[in-house]
Amino acid sequence: MKRSNSSNTWLREHENDAYVLLSRKEGFRSRAVYKLTEIDGKDRLLRPGSTVVDLGAAPGSWAQYAVKRIQPGGRLIAVDLLEIAPLPGVEIIQGDFTDDAVLAQIDARLGGRPVDLVLSDMAPNISGIALMDQARAVNLAEMALDFARGRLAPDGAFLVKTFQGAGYPDFRAQMMETFRTVASRKPAASRDRSSELFLLGRHPKAAAGG
Repeated sequence: MKRSNSSNTWLREHENDAYVLLSRKEGFRSRAVYKLTEIDGKDRLLRPGSTVVDLGAAPGSWAQYAVKRIQPGGRLIAVDLLEIAPLPGVEIIQGDFTDDAVLAQIDARLGGRPVDLVLSDMAPNISGIALMDQARAVNLAEMALDFARGRLAPDGAFLVKTFQGAGYPDFRAQMMETFRTVASRKPAASRDRSSELFLLGRHPKAAAGG
């Protein structure tokens, strides 16, 4: 099937993208890693000994970066519906984290240990219908927030990808209700034309362990 002009344009932009080229040079699985590296550089989210859960982790670039930052003594569990190729030091679970059986598997791995950081770089499969895509994106963010509630340590943090649009103000309000501080981040690797925005919640008002 012949590609559309828009597809060809996207492919050209992607192949010439500075972050794509850098990720290949540095051995990362996707350009998305540079969103996390910038946020971590500013907010110091990843520390040695931390317990981290990465939701929607495929193909694994965030986990690649994070697992090195939390050593020695850190632990990282990466979860996705899609298969993630093995990564040294990363515990991979394939499945839907909202499924009871998968949740039980995650919690069994945690063994009652509070989580220091929950990461979510999830985005829905794009249908091309803007309102539907936005609703799906907000729903993913809400499910990730539900996961973080009750599992985070008292000084824990939650970093989630969101998209500005319908439902975003309500989701931000949920974040404000859940965390003592909430900040927005738009890293340089996030394309200018994208409505993508990351919200960072710190110090949950109700946390695992107190």
